[in-house]
Amino acid sequence: MQKIRTVTMMLVLVVGISGCSDMSPTGKSTLVGGTGGAAVGAIGGAIGGNAALGTAIGAGVGVVGGFLYGKSKESQQNAYQQGYQAGQQSH
Repeated sequence: MQKIRTVTMMLVLVVGISGCSDMSPTGKSTLVGGTGGAAVGAIGGAIGGNAALGTAIGAGVGVVGGFLYGKSKESQQNAYQQGYQAGQQSH
């Protein structure tokens, strides 16, 4: 049973990440954070005796963390682009 669960989690990870080609950077980081958080939460929950609860908590934390990370990187990129354009216009 444990082997089937592990294989299923790996397939979900691969399928989830392979669908990222048309997504924004924030969308990608949100998806990766949620998927990674769910995987880590499932492992921690299985050790603690409740894999479903661990998966839910891990996915929630991962989605929020991935979203915030993506927004931060997006903000940095926008600031860089604005500075670059301002520098180009001053020449």
